[in-house]
Amino acid sequence: MSQAKVDRYKEEKRNRAQIIKKQKREWMAMKAGMSLVALVMVAWVGFSIYNTLNPADTTPAEKPTYTVDTTAIDDFMDTLDLE
Repeated sequence: MSQAKVDRYKEEKRNRAQIIKKQKREWMAMKAGMSLVALVMVAWVGFSIYNTLNPADTTPAEKPTYTVDTTAIDDFMDTLDLE
């Protein structure tokens, strides 16, 4: 090895503990940041779904009601033979 490589290796070996600590701090910061982003996204999706299902500007009288006409099914069921 050249002398420059040997000097670099010795310097890295001397500072190895500090380098590892720095890498761990960076990794933890990245994990915390990604967790925060994921939490914000889940909260945003949940809030959007909640607002879609429960709009704040409508009163119970204004909410749409749906009716289903089941006379055709009832007539069909009446025509079936019950054996």
